[in-house]
Amino acid sequence: MKVNYHHLLYGIFMLILLSGCKETSSSDEALLPERKLSEEFKSYWFNGEAELTSYKLEQSRYGESREGTAVLIFVTEEFLPDAQVKANEKTDKTLPILKLNATKKFNTGIYPYSIMQSTFYPLEGHSHALKVSASIQEWCGHVYIQLNNRKDFEIDSHSYFEGEADKDLKLNKTYLENEVWTQLRINPNLLPTGKINMIPSFEYLRLGHKEIKAYQTLAEFYQDGDYSVYKISYPELQRDLKIYYFNIAPFKIEKWQEETQTNGKTQNTTATKMNEIKSAYWNKNSNKDLHLREQLNLN
Repeated sequence: MKVNYHHLLYGIFMLILLSGCKETSSSDEALLPERKLSEEFKSYWFNGEAELTSYKLEQSRYGESREGTAVLIFVTEEFLPDAQVKANEKTDKTLPILKLNATKKFNTGIYPYSIMQSTFYPLEGHSHALKVSASIQEWCGHVYIQLNNRKDFEIDSHSYFEGEADKDLKLNKTYLENEVWTQLRINPNLLPTGKINMIPSFEYLRLGHKEIKAYQTLAEFYQDGDYSVYKISYPELQRDLKIYYFNIAPFKIEKWQEETQTNGKTQNTTATKMNEIKSAYWNKNSNKDLHLREQLNLN
């Protein structure tokens, strides 16, 4: 049989081209870059204290800008992967994680909003976040959503809105916007870039009443003056998130900006660093510890 080498070479070329155009997928966690801790990370985070950073918040809600505060609380803990809860002590059944509790408080007219998102992220290995949860409280009601990383992503969502009430769903494993913040603090060089599939932050999904799923995303790095920036763009959602940080360990986050297009109008949310402390804050629960809130400009 006579072989047409021109057709054969063309076929090989197209196969390579199409393979290169595929979106990055992370349903197989073993294919994720392996995380290993640097000595700088260990010396900063394994000292029995959390890092608490306060931010001046300009939150867009209902088409207007609202003043408020945001706080990022990063701390290392031991985690029970089977029960998927914080462990009381380190054992051979626990995993070390970096936990982020991200909070926001702002008012919309007469009534207040309180938002908290929690991410439990393994320090080493290949896994996505082991658990992510978010709750939003305001005077109309409250909503809650939780993801557990098991064979699939198992998600429970509860809301007081019609059509959103109580939902259980399973999603293929993929990148999570909520885990971007913890991975950045460990090693930003391992964050995904290019065209990827990513589940947006739970805060955004619930505030925007968006379908809980992965969306096509473009992720990239660039430099803006003294800051390194990690940018995530969601074309379908017309939303961009930019995280500004110092590209030297421990990779502190100085500000972030979220821009969305709604009904042809641009909505901006920004958070700019005010202050930061290291503290074993769980032991600072006396009235004599109130001065620590003053240090964070939270009063």
